[in-house]
Amino acid sequence: MAITRVWIEEGCTICGMCEDECPEVFELGDESAVIKEEINLSEHEEGIINAVESCPVQVIQYEEV
Repeated sequence: MAITRVWIEEGCTICGMCEDECPEVFELGDESAVIKEEINLSEHEEGIINAVESCPVQVIQYEEV
């Protein structure tokens, strides 16, 4: 399986856990964490999954194919 899409739903508390776990994909915005553009998600699957699992409000979602 390969991660093809990552998104952040409403409710992000901007805690920074996702950026700590996978700074290649996530960064903190003004109102929410955001996904960096032009990223090959399949190269960072382990970090993305770690970020999803560490999110205290469970708003990070991903899609696999």
